[in-house]
Amino acid sequence: MRTYRELFRTPEFTPFFLTLTAQIAAMTVAGLGLATLVYRDTGSPLLSALALFGPSLAQVVGATTLLSAADRLPPRAAIVGVALLLALGTALQAIPGLPVAAVFAVLSVQGLIGSVGGGVRMGLLHDILTREGYLLGRSLLNIAVGVCQIAGYGAGGLLVALLSPRGALVTGAALFACAALCARLGLSRRPPRAAGRPSVAESLRVNRLLLSLPARRRAYLALWVPSGLIVGCESLFVPYDPGHAALLFGCAALGMLAGDVTVGRLLPARWRGRLASPLHALLAAPFLLFAFGPPLPVAAVAVAVATVGYGASLLFQERLMALTPDELSGQALGLHSSGMLTLQGVSAALAGVLAQRTSTPTAMALLAGLSLLVTAALAYAGRADGRGSGNEEERGTRDRKPGSALSLVTARRSEAGATGRSRRRAES
Repeated sequence: MRTYRELFRTPEFTPFFLTLTAQIAAMTVAGLGLATLVYRDTGSPLLSALALFGPSLAQVVGATTLLSAADRLPPRAAIVGVALLLALGTALQAIPGLPVAAVFAVLSVQGLIGSVGGGVRMGLLHDILTREGYLLGRSLLNIAVGVCQIAGYGAGGLLVALLSPRGALVTGAALFACAALCARLGLSRRPPRAAGRPSVAESLRVNRLLLSLPARRRAYLALWVPSGLIVGCESLFVPYDPGHAALLFGCAALGMLAGDVTVGRLLPARWRGRLASPLHALLAAPFLLFAFGPPLPVAAVAVAVATVGYGASLLFQERLMALTPDELSGQALGLHSSGMLTLQGVSAALAGVLAQRTSTPTAMALLAGLSLLVTAALAYAGRADGRGSGNEEERGTRDRKPGSALSLVTARRSEAGATGRSRRRAES
């Protein structure tokens, strides 16, 4: 599968694509409206940042307790149910006079729901496109995310200006409902990818196994930390320039779109392994300019250039999928999504604290510098372990084969003991 057009000839990809784009548009419009509403009511950069990215903090709870459901629920029913619950929560946030504490309580519930929804969606994408088409499909979806965010932030800014922040929230709720309808009418019924009932114990056990291989751990850290810190910078766009935050968010989405097109469609395969870390460095470096409080035109260009680096995520996702068995793709991708969103929420909170103790421009520059340090450390660790990379690749390939240790994590408890022994022999 080589072109985006071929993706739309794949059965079920079009309704899946429309469902996801409607949901991203809903989150964008509603997020901007809620962040603006909270900032107007409280004047707090911390609370404004948490309103925009706060649901991400609840992802860590969902990842450790609910994530096994990503492979053990019927995908269509789960996607429809998640979208309807998000629509309900967004509509509740639009109620006039709702206390700030109640707003954040609803956000926390939405984060828990989203931790399962992300794994279900990405696992279904992997089923629809297979492993060979996954990178191209993720590239197209990331492009759609960028376009929806550009349009969503533009529309959200207009809704906030012409109507009110609550008008943006109501629009977001309606878009979530449209996503649920599209999934219900367009997707076919599929059985769960894995047998058994979702449980906290199963979620923890599979997560431990997914993180047991150093190559997968590095891939997860690379997917979570450097970009998560830059999202913390973006969470301060509203306090940095309340009147033009939508423009800065739109520039970020435009840069991300360019990066995803370049990596997913244009970048030759031989360059993929070499450019992942440089792209992460590009993601952070331009944000250092915010230490000087640049005017809006300079800030907008810096943001657009920097966010091209988000394309690195596609390269690390491809590596993660190469080391993960198909029947656990939902939980593996859900763990990626939940960890990424959790780091985004933590970074947004850290950004708010730094902004209140120093200043908004200083906080953005500090987070960008920390992202560069993490990127350098991960790149050094990868090179230092280069001699053992062949063993990690071999073990990751074994994990994907039927009957391997990682493939048998959903088997009976009596089989789990033999699985653990075979893993220890593979590691010795």
